[in-house]
Amino acid sequence: MEKLRLGVLASGRGSNLQSIMDACRQGAIPAEVVVVISDKATALALERARAAGIAAHFVDIKSFPDKAAYEQVIVDILKEHRVQLVCLAGYMRLVGPTLLKAYHNQIMNIHPALLPSFPGRHGQLDALNYGVKISGCTVHFVDEGMDTGPIILQAAVPVLDDDTEDTLAARILEQEHRLYPQAIKLFAEGRLQLQGRRVMIKKASAIGND
Repeated sequence: MEKLRLGVLASGRGSNLQSIMDACRQGAIPAEVVVVISDKATALALERARAAGIAAHFVDIKSFPDKAAYEQVIVDILKEHRVQLVCLAGYMRLVGPTLLKAYHNQIMNIHPALLPSFPGRHGQLDALNYGVKISGCTVHFVDEGMDTGPIILQAAVPVLDDDTEDTLAARILEQEHRLYPQAIKLFAEGRLQLQGRRVMIKKASAIGND
């Protein structure tokens, strides 16, 4: 099977990027990260990419007249590397129409809460403050909203009485590192099918029998 070509957008330390790269290198998923792009020049994600011999690009949104122009450069880089699936890994910007149009239903994100509850930047803290007993993480397709795209996979994590934001976030992150590569694998195998808002997962035996 030809490997799925992944492009990763990241703004920070890139721990989910690392889990994806590790899964690719170990042959756990039929994919390879071919380019990493960040809106932060000092993002550790760029260093992780360079250390692995992967193309790494810093694209400064301040250098462009508007978001569309900024995203067009990102699209150009992704197309140059023949990217087939875009993975957001701690990318702290809302994806706009330019990128969404270029990669329709080909952009994934992972969020540290059980969507649709607690979207946004502080999913773990919001869940903790609300007093939920179960939190977790969600892999979803990206649409124009804030963490509102169709849900692909979810994993539950219990919230303990003595949890802090950091301890809860650490346990959720363990599940993120497991779940994101799993979702990418399903995409690479052609097993994800969108029906309205629902993402249906085909059985492996059904592939090629449609």
